[in-house]
Amino acid sequence: MKNDMTFVLGGEAGQGVESTGAGFALALARAGLRVFAVPDYRSRIRGGHNFFQIRAGDYEFFSHDERVHLALALTREAVDFHVRQLVPGGAIIYDPALKVDKSGWPDGVQDFAMPVADLVQQAGGSKLMMNTAMVGIAAGLTGLDLRFVEGVIEDNFGRKRGESLAEANLKVARAAYDYARAHFAERFPFKLEPVDAPKRLLIGGNPAMSLGALAAGCQFMAGYPMTPGSPILEMISAKAAELGVVTKHTEDEIAAICMAIGAGRAGARAATATSGGGFSLMVEALGLAGMTEVPVVIFEVQRPGPSTGLPTRTEQSDLMFVLHASQGEFPRIVLAPGTIEEAFRDGWRAFNLAEKYQCPVIVLSDHFLATSLQTVPPEALDFDSVVIDRGVMLTPEQLDALEGEYKRFVFTDSGISPWAPPGHPKGVYRSASDEHDEYGSIEEDATNRRRMMEKRMRKLETARADMLPPRLYGPERAAITFVSWGSGYYPVREAMRLLAQQGVSANFLHITDIWPFPAQAVAEALRGAKRIVAVESNYTGQMAGLIRRETGIHIEERILRYDGRPISPEYILRGLEGA
Repeated sequence: MKNDMTFVLGGEAGQGVESTGAGFALALARAGLRVFAVPDYRSRIRGGHNFFQIRAGDYEFFSHDERVHLALALTREAVDFHVRQLVPGGAIIYDPALKVDKSGWPDGVQDFAMPVADLVQQAGGSKLMMNTAMVGIAAGLTGLDLRFVEGVIEDNFGRKRGESLAEANLKVARAAYDYARAHFAERFPFKLEPVDAPKRLLIGGNPAMSLGALAAGCQFMAGYPMTPGSPILEMISAKAAELGVVTKHTEDEIAAICMAIGAGRAGARAATATSGGGFSLMVEALGLAGMTEVPVVIFEVQRPGPSTGLPTRTEQSDLMFVLHASQGEFPRIVLAPGTIEEAFRDGWRAFNLAEKYQCPVIVLSDHFLATSLQTVPPEALDFDSVVIDRGVMLTPEQLDALEGEYKRFVFTDSGISPWAPPGHPKGVYRSASDEHDEYGSIEEDATNRRRMMEKRMRKLETARADMLPPRLYGPERAAITFVSWGSGYYPVREAMRLLAQQGVSANFLHITDIWPFPAQAVAEALRGAKRIVAVESNYTGQMAGLIRRETGIHIEERILRYDGRPISPEYILRGLEGA
């Protein structure tokens, strides 16, 4: 079999599992193959079982695959963990020094014990280069041209750490490659060949979202590090000097959002990035942005809770939280991208919506989308589609002609009060976290309170025009209609592909613009559906509950996962059978 494989590299934290896996994924992408890679790691610096899974093929697929063809085990725990994932004919690589207990191994699994440590030593490498040896072995067994691996090693080590380190790793990779080809390659039935394909990017959701924010002209980013939201702050910080962005590592999340609100109040395109625990700390200030009508973008990359939960794993359990977080009622917009393309798009679109509707915009991602690597065409990051819309902003000429004091919070039919950029003498105004009048002065009058609340909340109705409707994939009429949101896109699309191979028709309603909720579009899409199945990464089926609340449609059948691991296509198929 050719060009249809899943690899897994397993070991302990500190053995370079993730970096090596990402490097091998890049080598496969450079060979023209499509790649979907998923890291799985524990929340510790060293020890504990980690792995990096890579699916590679020369055809269109949408997600990872539970079935493994080649397992590369750096520890005995990795052998025990992954051997049961192997398909018949698949092989597991390990060093005999691990003294593996092979009792109970599945039938058909090939035992490729190799003297990995000795190969590394004979090539002049250090013990830390066991991971490089594993990649060389993978290339040797599958027939992948080693030049793709060598290119990545040269890029990773030659430029960053010096040529001697690159040369040592190259020798190790070559020795392992030659050994695997000479002793085991003929017995391994799964092969890889380069494909003459257009160049593709290998990218994850966090980098795509960061690039979207930069394309939007993000001018200020503050944050306190928290997995898995931190890479957004890190990537924007890395480009800060080049692109003129002010970034700030704050003392906590409260300071981060308050600084972002301050920057937004001063006219900058401002954002913060965090995860559920950090967002919990931000919620009082979130209300401040709502009351003072300051545009601010919050990238909330979900991980399981409550409290610290599973810090390095995935879940979609913050949906209802972000819809209601903070005291009182105020307009907010919530977006939930599900793909690389959507992560980039919502990365810039969020700033436009925040300024157009002068309210907080929350971009709700999750660990699975943020950290998985996928090959996409370069046009997936559609920079040509980026537009900058700063909303209803008074021009200097309009301010010059203004008679009387500027009413920052003037009552309007749309709920949007024209915004004056800072710096004009007639654009000076007050704003308070207390209820206020049109000028921003504190005002507790009941009539004013009612009118001001209604003015703010009208923005939600106005914003509906800018919300993207849910998208229906697959035939309009199908035996099964899946409903999911955010990163549920990937496993559901792949499950649809597998069901089609079995002669079962399925379609999929994917919701990305969560709030204001597209109730009418969702109701119309689900009208007449034969069998509706909600797929979500949470315990309670939060989107299914929201759909019932907003449309009256009760989705009884739900496939939910809340063990911190991403939903896989096979998990969905098993859910259908067990439902």
